[in-house]
Amino acid sequence: MKFFADTADTAEIRDLAEAGLVDGVTTNPSLIHKSGRDFVEVTREICGIVSGPVSAEVVATEHDQMMREAEVLRKIADNIAIKVPLTIDGLKTCRKLTGDGTMVNVTLCFSANQALLAAKAGATFVSPFVGRHDDVGYPGMELIADIRLIYDNYDFATEILVASVRNPIHVHDAAKLGADVMTAPPAVIRQLVKHPLTDNGLKAFLADWEKTGQKIV
Repeated sequence: MKFFADTADTAEIRDLAEAGLVDGVTTNPSLIHKSGRDFVEVTREICGIVSGPVSAEVVATEHDQMMREAEVLRKIADNIAIKVPLTIDGLKTCRKLTGDGTMVNVTLCFSANQALLAAKAGATFVSPFVGRHDDVGYPGMELIADIRLIYDNYDFATEILVASVRNPIHVHDAAKLGADVMTAPPAVIRQLVKHPLTDNGLKAFLADWEKTGQKIV
């Protein structure tokens, strides 16, 4: 499973990339606002840090304007994936862009039927939001299981990009279900390495090493 970092914080992206934990990046208007930086500037910097897809989102709601915004966005770098909402206009834009060879991430997916439409429109990625589903009492991972089954039934090439990931359990369950990608805030990615037995074991090893009075260098 590929790991995308859901952030516009370039320092976090660089640090995680050095550990091989970032295959791509997803951004949205809220994350860009949080960064406090110019949208094009920060997006271009991110594209230089990672070689994988970097999702940059249109803010228009109508197809023609989405296409105009996409023209600007895809000139930022070759690894830009245009992010569009799962609406009729978004699907029209997806079909047009993927027909031209541009990567497209169809976002705000909340049903298997929506995911089916995204695949039929040729989406590179579809982003079902598991955390937001959990918030309203519907198990988000059931949605991932349904999409995986449908995509496998018809051999769709669209990759399932699990979004709204809020904890390590979401990552674990998405991986078990065969999701292609998960995108999570850097804090969640860092949580994956944590285990009390690892911490305790390291503490014991270091204590024993100190008793030897030796040094490696």
